[in-house]
Amino acid sequence: MRPIVAAAIAAVLTLAGCSDDDETPMPTPVAMTEDAIGHYCGMNVLEHPGPKGQIMLGPNPEPVWFSSARDLVAFTMLPEEAKNISALYVSDMAKAASWESPGADNWVEARQAFYVIGSSMRGGMGAPETVPFSSEVAAAAFADRNGGEVVRFADIPPDYVLGTDDVAVDDGPSPQTSEPTH
Repeated sequence: MRPIVAAAIAAVLTLAGCSDDDETPMPTPVAMTEDAIGHYCGMNVLEHPGPKGQIMLGPNPEPVWFSSARDLVAFTMLPEEAKNISALYVSDMAKAASWESPGADNWVEARQAFYVIGSSMRGGMGAPETVPFSSEVAAAAFADRNGGEVVRFADIPPDYVLGTDDVAVDDGPSPQTSEPTH
C-alpha cells in the first residue's frame, strides 16, 4: 500500500509543478555599460543624452538596447519586431543625475511608468522623446518645467513615436507666421 500512496503523491506533485498557476519571474534589468549598443542606430547608447530603454526577449538574458525611450516604445508598436517580450525597462528620469547622465541602473518597468510627451527635451537621436518617470508627481513637475503632457504607456500615440521628428512638438511660431503688428 505504501508504494501506491508514494506514487500518488509523486503524481500530484508532478502535476502541480506543471500547472498554469506558476508564473515565470520577470527578468531583472541589466546595468547599462559601454557594451550597450542601440538596436536601431548601432551606436553606443551612453553617447546620447536622455532616457534609454532595454527589452528582454523570451528567455534571453541579454537585453536589446535603445538609445531613447521613444525607440523602445516604437519597437513594441512595429509589427515586424519580435513579440516574445518578457520585460520592458526605461530610465527612471526621476532618479537621473541629469539629462546628459540618465543613469546606468535606475530602471522602471516601462508599462508602469508615467511619460511626458511633447516636451522641449530631445532624446538620444535628437527626436522628440517619451520621458519616463516612476512617479506621476515627478512627471508632472518635469512637464511644468519643459512643457508637454503626462500619459501612461498604453496612451502614447503611435504617431508620436512612429511619425516625423516634429510631431507634437511646439517649437514656437512657424516661419510662415506673420510678425505681430503694434
